[in-house]
Amino acid sequence: MTVRPIRLFGDPVLRSRTDDVVRFDDALRRLVDDLLDTVRVPGRAGVAANQIGVGLRAFSYNIDDEIGYVINPRLVEVRGEPEPVDEGCLSIPGFGFARRRHPWARVTGVDLDGSPVEIAGEGVLAQALQHETDHLDGKLYVEGLEPEVKREAMRAIRHAGWFVR
Repeated sequence: MTVRPIRLFGDPVLRSRTDDVVRFDDALRRLVDDLLDTVRVPGRAGVAANQIGVGLRAFSYNIDDEIGYVINPRLVEVRGEPEPVDEGCLSIPGFGFARRRHPWARVTGVDLDGSPVEIAGEGVLAQALQHETDHLDGKLYVEGLEPEVKREAMRAIRHAGWFVR
């Protein structure tokens, strides 16, 4: 079991768009194993590859005791008007802020064999699908906060004990 350390806000890997996976080899299998082990830690809903320092397009999820992964995920559909939800991030530990997310989302991608996969759902699953694909696009959830909330969030983050200047 390899639980990888989570990269924190300020690490450039979190702001970089990840590359599509093109090699389906043992290295990719190890990455997926690490993503799955890392998301199994209690309290975690998802882990994107760049959160563990890997610039490839893959994430794992752990929602309602359903654990899985997607390689080369694309957010292909959202439904409903965005509504405020409390959101946090492993890369911004100790904080949570209200941000607007669509109540339903669908992601497509592939598995380790290159076979198509699709994950769709509402509520926390929809939120996680949107959050993790944002990570893979180099975006952190605080970027989508309302301007006033974002200012408050950035001020709080800059004063966090883990924040590196």
